[in-house]
Amino acid sequence: MYEHREADRIPIVDDPWMGTLRRWRREGMPADADWRDFFDVDKLEEIGIDISPRMPETILEETDRYIIKTSPWGVTMKHFKEEDSTPEFLDFKITTAETWEKAKAQMTLSDDRIPWETLKREFPKWRADGRWIRADFWFGFDVTHSWMMGTENVLIAMMEEPELIEDMFRTYLDRCMTLFDRIWDAGYHFDEIMWWDDMGYKGTTFFSPAMYRSMLQPYHKKAVDWAHNHGIYAQLHSCGDIMTLLPDIVATGVDGLNPLEVKAGMDALGIKKQYGDRLLLRGGINAVLWDKPEEIVAEINEKVPILKENGGFVFSSDHSIPSSVSLENMKAIIAQVKQVGSY
Repeated sequence: MYEHREADRIPIVDDPWMGTLRRWRREGMPADADWRDFFDVDKLEEIGIDISPRMPETILEETDRYIIKTSPWGVTMKHFKEEDSTPEFLDFKITTAETWEKAKAQMTLSDDRIPWETLKREFPKWRADGRWIRADFWFGFDVTHSWMMGTENVLIAMMEEPELIEDMFRTYLDRCMTLFDRIWDAGYHFDEIMWWDDMGYKGTTFFSPAMYRSMLQPYHKKAVDWAHNHGIYAQLHSCGDIMTLLPDIVATGVDGLNPLEVKAGMDALGIKKQYGDRLLLRGGINAVLWDKPEEIVAEINEKVPILKENGGFVFSSDHSIPSSVSLENMKAIIAQVKQVGSY
Protein backbone atom coordinates (compact mmCIF):
# COMPACT_ATOMS: atom_id res chain seq x y z
CA MET A 1 0.00 0.00 0.00
CA TYR A 2 2.84 2.42 0.79
CA GLU A 3 4.28 1.66 -2.65
CA HIS A 4 0.89 2.54 -4.18
CA ARG A 5 0.52 -0.86 -5.80
CA GLU A 6 -2.53 -3.10 -5.82
CA ALA A 7 -2.17 -6.31 -3.80
CA ASP A 8 -4.52 -9.24 -3.09
CA ARG A 9 -6.71 -7.03 -0.90
CA ILE A 10 -6.50 -3.89 1.20
CA PRO A 11 -5.07 -4.36 4.72
CA ILE A 12 -7.50 -4.19 7.66
CA VAL A 13 -6.25 -2.76 10.96
CA ASP A 14 -8.01 -0.97 13.80
CA ASP A 15 -8.15 -0.21 17.52
CA PRO A 16 -11.13 -1.59 19.45
CA TRP A 17 -11.81 -0.12 22.88
CA MET A 18 -11.34 -2.36 25.92
CA GLY A 19 -15.10 -2.24 26.41
CA THR A 20 -15.55 -3.35 22.80
CA LEU A 21 -13.34 -6.40 23.39
CA ARG A 22 -15.26 -7.25 26.56
CA ARG A 23 -18.52 -6.99 24.64
CA TRP A 24 -17.29 -9.28 21.87
CA ARG A 25 -16.22 -11.86 24.45
CA ARG A 26 -19.65 -11.72 26.06
CA GLU A 27 -21.16 -12.26 22.61
CA GLY A 28 -19.08 -15.30 21.68
CA MET A 29 -15.45 -14.44 20.95
CA PRO A 30 -13.24 -16.82 22.99
CA ALA A 31 -11.80 -15.18 26.07
CA ASP A 32 -8.21 -16.05 25.13
CA ALA A 33 -8.52 -15.09 21.46
CA ASP A 34 -6.57 -12.31 19.81
CA TRP A 35 -9.38 -10.35 18.15
CA ARG A 36 -7.26 -10.01 15.02
CA ASP A 37 -7.04 -13.78 14.67
CA PHE A 38 -10.75 -14.17 15.39
CA PHE A 39 -11.73 -11.81 12.57
CA ASP A 40 -8.77 -12.81 10.36
CA VAL A 41 -7.45 -9.28 9.89
CA ASP A 42 -3.92 -7.92 9.73
CA LYS A 43 -1.57 -7.71 12.68
CA LEU A 44 0.28 -4.49 13.43
CA GLU A 45 2.63 -4.41 16.43
CA GLU A 46 3.92 -1.33 18.23
CA ILE A 47 7.09 -0.38 20.05
CA GLY A 48 6.61 2.36 22.64
CA ILE A 49 9.05 4.25 24.83
CA ASP A 50 8.78 6.55 27.84
CA ILE A 51 10.02 10.12 27.40
CA SER A 52 7.95 11.62 30.25
CA PRO A 53 9.46 13.64 33.11
CA ARG A 54 8.36 10.74 35.35
CA MET A 55 6.70 13.00 37.85
CA PRO A 56 5.14 11.26 40.86
CA GLU A 57 1.77 9.57 40.26
CA THR A 58 -0.23 10.43 43.34
CA ILE A 59 -3.87 9.60 44.08
CA LEU A 60 -5.53 12.75 45.42
CA GLU A 61 -9.11 11.50 45.71
CA GLU A 62 -11.08 8.33 45.01
CA THR A 63 -14.80 7.63 45.06
CA ASP A 64 -17.02 4.86 43.71
CA ARG A 65 -17.24 6.78 40.42
CA TYR A 66 -13.79 8.28 39.80
CA ILE A 67 -10.12 8.61 40.77
CA ILE A 68 -8.26 11.93 40.75
CA LYS A 69 -4.51 11.51 40.40
CA THR A 70 -1.42 13.16 38.97
CA SER A 71 0.32 11.87 35.84
CA PRO A 72 4.01 11.41 34.94
CA TRP A 73 3.57 14.54 32.80
CA GLY A 74 2.54 16.71 35.77
CA VAL A 75 -1.18 16.79 34.94
CA THR A 76 -3.95 16.29 37.49
CA MET A 77 -6.61 14.10 35.88
CA LYS A 78 -10.01 12.78 36.88
CA HIS A 79 -10.43 9.21 35.65
CA PHE A 80 -14.00 7.97 35.64
CA LYS A 81 -14.66 4.32 36.41
CA GLU A 82 -17.34 3.90 33.76
CA GLU A 83 -16.23 1.65 30.92
CA ASP A 84 -14.15 3.42 28.25
CA SER A 85 -14.64 6.89 29.70
CA THR A 86 -12.60 9.96 28.79
CA PRO A 87 -10.56 11.54 31.61
CA GLU A 88 -11.08 15.14 32.66
CA PHE A 89 -7.93 17.28 32.77
CA LEU A 90 -8.09 19.42 35.90
CA ASP A 91 -4.71 21.10 36.35
CA PHE A 92 -1.33 21.45 34.65
CA LYS A 93 1.90 21.84 36.59
CA ILE A 94 4.24 22.63 33.69
CA THR A 95 3.02 25.96 32.35
CA THR A 96 6.05 28.28 32.48
CA ALA A 97 9.63 28.32 31.24
CA GLU A 98 10.83 27.69 34.79
CA THR A 99 8.65 24.62 35.40
CA TRP A 100 9.51 23.33 31.91
CA GLU A 101 13.25 23.50 32.61
CA LYS A 102 12.78 21.37 35.73
CA ALA A 103 10.67 18.85 33.84
CA LYS A 104 13.09 18.80 30.92
CA ALA A 105 15.94 17.89 33.26
CA GLN A 106 13.91 14.87 34.38
CA MET A 107 13.40 13.64 30.80
CA THR A 108 16.55 11.56 30.92
CA LEU A 109 17.72 9.05 28.33
CA SER A 110 18.21 6.14 30.70
CA ASP A 111 18.04 2.65 29.25
CA ASP A 112 15.00 1.69 31.32
CA ARG A 113 12.85 3.95 29.12
CA ILE A 114 13.01 1.23 26.44
CA PRO A 115 10.95 -2.01 26.85
CA TRP A 116 13.94 -4.30 26.31
CA GLU A 117 12.39 -7.39 27.89
CA THR A 118 9.28 -7.13 25.75
CA LEU A 119 11.39 -6.72 22.64
CA LYS A 120 13.54 -9.75 23.49
CA ARG A 121 10.44 -11.86 24.11
CA GLU A 122 8.08 -10.68 21.36
CA PHE A 123 10.10 -9.23 18.50
CA PRO A 124 11.33 -12.58 17.08
CA LYS A 125 7.70 -13.81 16.99
CA TRP A 126 6.55 -10.65 15.20
CA ARG A 127 9.22 -10.96 12.55
CA ALA A 128 8.75 -14.72 12.09
CA ASP A 129 5.03 -14.12 11.57
CA GLY A 130 5.64 -11.34 9.04
CA ARG A 131 3.84 -8.67 11.06
CA TRP A 132 4.05 -4.95 10.35
CA ILE A 133 6.00 -3.24 13.14
CA ARG A 134 5.58 0.40 14.07
CA ALA A 135 7.65 2.67 16.30
CA ASP A 136 5.47 5.08 18.27
CA PHE A 137 7.05 8.53 18.34
CA TRP A 138 5.64 10.99 20.87
CA PHE A 139 6.10 14.68 20.09
CA GLY A 140 4.40 17.77 18.68
CA PHE A 141 1.41 19.99 19.44
CA ASP A 142 -0.93 17.26 20.67
CA VAL A 143 1.43 15.90 23.31
CA THR A 144 2.24 19.38 24.51
CA HIS A 145 -1.30 20.69 24.88
CA SER A 146 -3.04 17.46 25.91
CA TRP A 147 -0.56 15.77 28.20
CA MET A 148 1.71 18.45 29.61
CA MET A 149 0.68 22.10 29.39
CA GLY A 150 -3.03 22.43 28.57
CA THR A 151 -4.71 23.72 25.41
CA GLU A 152 -5.22 27.35 26.41
CA ASN A 153 -1.72 27.63 27.83
CA VAL A 154 -0.12 26.22 24.68
CA LEU A 155 -2.14 28.27 22.20
CA ILE A 156 -1.35 31.49 24.05
CA ALA A 157 2.32 30.55 24.38
CA MET A 158 2.52 29.77 20.65
CA MET A 159 1.80 33.46 20.10
CA GLU A 160 3.60 34.98 23.08
CA GLU A 161 6.44 32.52 23.87
CA PRO A 162 7.07 30.54 20.68
CA GLU A 163 10.61 29.69 21.73
CA LEU A 164 9.25 27.84 24.80
CA ILE A 165 6.84 25.73 22.77
CA GLU A 166 9.41 24.97 20.08
CA ASP A 167 11.84 23.83 22.75
CA MET A 168 9.19 21.38 23.95
CA PHE A 169 8.62 20.08 20.41
CA ARG A 170 12.39 19.77 19.91
CA THR A 171 13.03 18.06 23.23
CA TYR A 172 10.31 15.44 22.78
CA LEU A 173 11.48 14.60 19.26
CA ASP A 174 15.19 14.51 20.07
CA ARG A 175 14.54 12.03 22.86
CA CYS A 176 12.40 9.86 20.61
CA MET A 177 15.06 9.78 17.92
CA THR A 178 17.84 9.00 20.41
CA LEU A 179 15.97 6.14 22.08
CA PHE A 180 14.71 4.63 18.84
CA ASP A 181 18.21 4.87 17.37
CA ARG A 182 19.30 2.77 20.34
CA ILE A 183 16.54 0.23 19.62
CA TRP A 184 17.38 0.16 15.89
CA ASP A 185 21.11 -0.26 16.55
CA ALA A 186 20.33 -3.21 18.82
CA GLY A 187 18.82 -4.99 15.82
CA TYR A 188 15.14 -4.35 16.47
CA HIS A 189 14.14 -2.90 13.11
CA PHE A 190 10.64 -1.64 12.36
CA ASP A 191 8.67 -0.77 9.23
CA GLU A 192 7.38 2.70 10.01
CA ILE A 193 7.17 5.42 12.60
CA MET A 194 3.91 7.04 13.58
CA TRP A 195 3.16 9.95 15.85
CA TRP A 196 -0.05 11.37 17.28
CA ASP A 197 -0.44 15.07 16.64
CA ASP A 198 -4.11 16.10 16.68
CA MET A 199 -4.09 19.52 15.06
CA GLY A 200 -7.80 19.97 14.39
CA TYR A 201 -11.25 19.72 15.89
CA LYS A 202 -14.68 19.92 14.27
CA GLY A 203 -14.57 22.02 11.13
CA THR A 204 -11.18 23.67 11.56
CA THR A 205 -7.65 23.56 12.97
CA PHE A 206 -6.28 24.81 16.27
CA PHE A 207 -3.92 27.17 14.45
CA SER A 208 -3.31 28.57 10.99
CA PRO A 209 -1.30 26.96 8.17
CA ALA A 210 1.22 29.79 8.58
CA MET A 211 1.76 28.89 12.22
CA TYR A 212 2.06 25.22 11.29
CA ARG A 213 4.78 26.09 8.77
CA SER A 214 6.71 28.33 11.15
CA MET A 215 6.49 26.31 14.39
CA LEU A 216 5.58 22.66 13.87
CA GLN A 217 6.42 21.65 10.32
CA PRO A 218 10.20 21.75 10.91
CA TYR A 219 9.85 19.05 13.59
CA HIS A 220 7.50 16.95 11.48
CA LYS A 221 10.07 17.20 8.69
CA LYS A 222 12.86 16.15 11.03
CA ALA A 223 10.88 13.04 12.06
CA VAL A 224 10.11 12.21 8.44
CA ASP A 225 13.77 12.59 7.50
CA TRP A 226 14.78 10.31 10.40
CA ALA A 227 12.41 7.62 9.14
CA HIS A 228 13.51 7.94 5.53
CA ASN A 229 17.18 7.82 6.54
CA HIS A 230 16.40 4.45 8.15
CA GLY A 231 14.70 3.25 4.98
CA ILE A 232 11.21 3.18 6.50
CA TYR A 233 7.94 5.13 6.29
CA ALA A 234 6.48 7.98 8.35
CA GLN A 235 2.77 8.14 9.20
CA LEU A 236 1.01 11.05 10.87
CA HIS A 237 -2.10 10.63 13.03
CA SER A 238 -4.11 13.81 13.34
CA CYS A 239 -7.70 13.86 14.50
CA GLY A 240 -10.01 16.71 13.59
CA ASP A 241 -10.38 18.70 10.40
CA ILE A 242 -6.91 19.39 9.01
CA MET A 243 -7.92 19.88 5.37
CA THR A 244 -6.25 23.32 5.23
CA LEU A 245 -2.94 21.83 6.43
CA LEU A 246 -2.78 19.05 3.84
CA PRO A 247 -0.66 20.89 1.23
CA ASP A 248 1.98 21.55 3.88
CA ILE A 249 1.74 18.04 5.38
CA VAL A 250 2.30 16.53 1.93
CA ALA A 251 5.19 18.92 1.32
CA THR A 252 6.75 17.74 4.58
CA GLY A 253 7.15 14.29 3.02
CA VAL A 254 4.78 12.38 5.29
CA ASP A 255 4.06 8.98 3.69
CA GLY A 256 0.77 8.14 5.40
CA LEU A 257 -2.11 9.92 7.10
CA ASN A 258 -4.80 8.76 9.50
CA PRO A 259 -7.56 8.70 10.72
CA LEU A 260 -9.35 11.05 8.24
CA GLU A 261 -12.07 11.87 10.75
CA VAL A 262 -15.37 12.12 8.87
CA LYS A 263 -17.40 13.69 11.68
CA ALA A 264 -14.86 16.51 12.00
CA GLY A 265 -14.97 17.40 8.31
CA MET A 266 -12.30 15.29 6.59
CA ASP A 267 -13.08 14.32 2.99
CA ALA A 268 -11.34 10.99 2.34
CA LEU A 269 -12.45 10.74 -1.28
CA GLY A 270 -11.30 14.29 -2.00
CA ILE A 271 -7.95 13.60 -0.37
CA LYS A 272 -7.58 10.41 -2.42
CA LYS A 273 -8.27 12.34 -5.62
CA GLN A 274 -5.78 15.10 -4.85
CA TYR A 275 -3.04 13.31 -2.92
CA GLY A 276 -3.67 9.59 -3.38
CA ASP A 277 -0.52 9.08 -5.41
CA ARG A 278 1.62 10.51 -2.59
CA LEU A 279 -0.20 9.66 0.66
CA LEU A 280 -1.18 6.30 2.07
CA LEU A 281 -4.61 6.85 3.59
CA ARG A 282 -5.76 4.90 6.63
CA GLY A 283 -9.30 5.38 7.94
CA GLY A 284 -12.00 7.67 6.64
CA ILE A 285 -14.79 5.21 7.50
CA ASN A 286 -17.21 6.90 9.91
CA ALA A 287 -17.10 5.14 13.30
CA VAL A 288 -20.50 6.62 14.17
CA LEU A 289 -22.08 4.26 11.62
CA TRP A 290 -20.46 0.99 12.71
CA ASP A 291 -23.47 -0.03 14.84
CA LYS A 292 -25.88 0.69 11.97
CA PRO A 293 -25.55 -2.31 9.59
CA GLU A 294 -27.20 -0.84 6.51
CA GLU A 295 -25.49 2.54 6.81
CA ILE A 296 -21.98 1.20 7.40
CA VAL A 297 -22.28 -1.24 4.48
CA ALA A 298 -23.36 1.68 2.27
CA GLU A 299 -20.38 3.71 3.49
CA ILE A 300 -17.99 0.84 2.73
CA ASN A 301 -19.50 0.28 -0.71
CA GLU A 302 -19.30 3.97 -1.55
CA LYS A 303 -15.77 4.69 -0.36
CA VAL A 304 -13.62 1.57 -0.45
CA PRO A 305 -13.71 0.93 -4.25
CA ILE A 306 -12.38 4.46 -4.83
CA LEU A 307 -9.94 4.58 -1.92
CA LYS A 308 -8.32 1.25 -2.87
CA GLU A 309 -7.49 2.29 -6.45
CA ASN A 310 -3.77 1.90 -7.20
CA GLY A 311 -3.12 0.82 -3.62
CA GLY A 312 -2.38 3.41 -0.96
CA PHE A 313 -5.29 2.58 1.37
CA VAL A 314 -5.62 0.73 4.69
CA PHE A 315 -9.12 0.03 5.95
CA SER A 316 -9.87 1.39 9.41
CA SER A 317 -12.47 3.39 11.26
CA ASP A 318 -11.94 7.14 11.39
CA HIS A 319 -10.63 6.74 14.93
CA SER A 320 -11.29 3.47 16.78
CA ILE A 321 -14.02 0.85 17.31
CA PRO A 322 -16.50 1.86 20.04
CA SER A 323 -18.33 -0.58 22.31
CA SER A 324 -21.59 0.10 20.44
CA VAL A 325 -20.32 -2.29 17.73
CA SER A 326 -21.58 -5.84 18.30
CA LEU A 327 -19.72 -9.01 17.37
CA GLU A 328 -22.30 -9.68 14.66
CA ASN A 329 -21.89 -6.19 13.19
CA MET A 330 -18.10 -6.50 13.21
CA LYS A 331 -18.23 -9.84 11.38
CA ALA A 332 -20.46 -8.29 8.72
CA ILE A 333 -18.17 -5.25 8.37
CA ILE A 334 -15.05 -7.39 7.91
CA ALA A 335 -16.80 -9.68 5.40
CA GLN A 336 -17.95 -6.67 3.38
CA VAL A 337 -14.51 -5.05 3.42
CA LYS A 338 -12.83 -8.25 2.25
CA GLN A 339 -15.32 -8.53 -0.59
CA VAL A 340 -15.20 -4.90 -1.71
CA GLY A 341 -11.53 -4.44 -0.85
CA SER A 342 -10.21 -7.29 -3.00
CA TYR A 343 -8.32 -6.57 -6.21
